[in-house]
Amino acid sequence: MSAAPIPPQVRAQLEAASFWHLVTLGPDGSATATPVWVDVDGDDVIVNTAIGRRKERNVRRDPRVVLATYDRENPYWWTEIRGRVVELIEGERAEDSIEELAHKYLGRSRGGGAPGERRVILRIAPSEFRTNNEAGGRAYEAGGDLQSEG
Repeated sequence: MSAAPIPPQVRAQLEAASFWHLVTLGPDGSATATPVWVDVDGDDVIVNTAIGRRKERNVRRDPRVVLATYDRENPYWWTEIRGRVVELIEGERAEDSIEELAHKYLGRSRGGGAPGERRVILRIAPSEFRTNNEAGGRAYEAGGDLQSEG
């Protein structure tokens, strides 16, 4: 499903319990960012949210997204993933997914959600990866070599 394979150092950040910001586009085209837990499935990035939240409504209308994080030990090192939500998965798989993420990030079950809450997985196919640090920027373009942002 993915447009671009995930580079090893980006995969390591996704597999760790690192916090990411998911950027989606609102009805008026303005960007909104939300901190999220993430996981990896093959070369797709997985985000789980509750049905009805702004990010879920936004990606149903416009599937373009950006995920961004930084290294806690070196905040000058950041990573950005651009891509599209290619699938929304509801039901038992989504409920199981949020529990897996809770164990990854909290080390325990999340203890249930709000009454009536239903979960949805946002499956994101990356198209571009960008990393940067104080030494300068680099971009991994889909189908291309490492390129300088500068």
